[in-house]
Amino acid sequence: MKRGRGSRKKSEVLVMAESVPFKQEDGKKTKGKSRRVTRIKMIVIDNLQAKTIDNQVSANIDKDAETDSDDSTSYTNLSKLIAEHRPKVIPKELIGTALPWVHIATGNAKRVLPDISHDIKPEYLQNYLNESCYKFNRRYFGEQQFERGLVASVAYKNEFRYHIR
Repeated sequence: MKRGRGSRKKSEVLVMAESVPFKQEDGKKTKGKSRRVTRIKMIVIDNLQAKTIDNQVSANIDKDAETDSDDSTSYTNLSKLIAEHRPKVIPKELIGTALPWVHIATGNAKRVLPDISHDIKPEYLQNYLNESCYKFNRRYFGEQQFERGLVASVAYKNEFRYHIR
């Protein structure tokens, strides 16, 4: 059985991280950190074909966006869909530094999800990823987090009840 990317047991997940220039309170840019992440989104996809990626990018990313990515063949059409696409060949030793927030978000999800459930069925994976993104995107809410979570849980119409067998 193959391990790693392309394994039969693994699901493909498209991870998108929105970032803005990192500035100090006085409005000046800081040295070292050039960008800070504001939101992430993770979507379970059927395959890594360019058509599948293009559909998700069209639905989730603004046409005026500037995008950094690795140099995968799945991203060949992105320059036609958004304002600027900057693909980079990333050497193994620089993987964590090239797209840091994508790797931090996926690492956090991979660490937390097995603690919740030892074996997550593919049909429920998107729900777990949504929860992980929800927590990540609201990490600075502080004391408002409980109230916001309560409102979101009451207002959310889940699809879970339709998958019960």
